Amino acid sequence: MSYLNTLLFGIYPFVALTVFLVGSLIRYDRDQYTWRTGSSQLLEKKKLRLGSYLFHVGIIAILAGHFVGLLTPKAVWHLLGVEASTKQALAMIAGGLFGVICFVGMTILIHRRLTNPRVRATSSTMDITILLLLYVQLILGLLSIFVSASHMDGAVMLKLMTWAQSIVTFNASDAVAAISDVNVIYKLHIFLGMTLFLLFPFSRLVHVWSLPVQYLGRNYQVVRARGARRV
Repeated sequence: MSYLNTLLFGIYPFVALTVFLVGSLIRYDRDQYTWRTGSSQLLEKKKLRLGSYLFHVGIIAILAGHFVGLLTPKAVWHLLGVEASTKQALAMIAGGLFGVICFVGMTILIHRRLTNPRVRATSSTMDITILLLLYVQLILGLLSIFVSASHMDGAVMLKLMTWAQSIVTFNASDAVAAISDVNVIYKLHIFLGMTLFLLFPFSRLVHVWSLPVQYLGRNYQVVRARGARRV
């Protein structure tokens, strides 16, 4: 079991993150035409609009929460006067709220992609695989809330933080030690999360890198109705 923990939580994360970064660079360099979402909006709008909105609101909040919650050093939380138990409670409340929002959105998107003949015909195997893996990952995250409710002392939260920060600082031994005795739900959630990083460069998820930040500083576009009279 010790060897399996080392392989899955001490070695696999580095492999997955390396493929994530290097694979993304190679795809952008060699295959920029595929660097897009591959939107199917022209095929069906109503479900896409609602599902996509709920999904993106939920997933962005969840990712931001994971990033801040797991990678902010413990010393910073102590400086702010936030105890581990309080941080765990906040994570459960916020994660549960945005997790449900994301779950509803993903359910709509999956139903649309699998049941709409035109959308299904334009979907690749990877499109469906990624969508289903994200769905399972989201469900695992929601299930972890119920597991967390059975121990509100913040101890597991600190272990998960130690694991994430040890991976970032290339300290595999501390990462494995921190995660070795946590509930299997957390382990599955981490493993599937790393697998999504591994598959990221080979899917439509690469469009995440292309945030439209340039729109924030561009000049306003003046749009006039056809045949409008000039003043």
